[in-house]
Amino acid sequence: MTQDRTRGNDRSKAYKWLSAVQLGTSYYDLLGLHPSASAMEIRRAYRELSKRYHPDTTELPISVATLKFQQLNEAYAVLSNPARRSDYDDRLRAARWMAMQAAADGDFRETTRGDQTARSTYLDPIDRPLSAGEVFALFLMGATLLGCLLLAIAIAVWRGDPL
Repeated sequence: MTQDRTRGNDRSKAYKWLSAVQLGTSYYDLLGLHPSASAMEIRRAYRELSKRYHPDTTELPISVATLKFQQLNEAYAVLSNPARRSDYDDRLRAARWMAMQAAADGDFRETTRGDQTARSTYLDPIDRPLSAGEVFALFLMGATLLGCLLLAIAIAVWRGDPL
């Protein structure tokens, strides 16, 4: 019986965690960091935000400040521990993969953040595949760079300068 309750509790935690990730409130978002942030950047962001949101030093209502401070502590506890951060990053990647699969199946979820509505599969604006136009632009830039290099070599050979 307790095992069923525990399993149900774990399942509700997983759904709660997944919905939080889908809304873009990952631990990295709470700290205002990119997932590639170093341990020093995580520590610096945590210290700055904990000073801002500590219930004793903020002008926010105590209940709001306490909740925000607890969220910051939880995020820092996970991201400052390499093993827990690795596990968290794996879960975050799995949630993103599930979101991309849902998009491939046509199951877009509309999420609301404050007064704006986001209709996106990707949690991070830079965490998406390149469009055909972007790939073409990168190809043109590479071709231009290669053309300039070949032109410089041709001019050097024509003038008789040593390479």
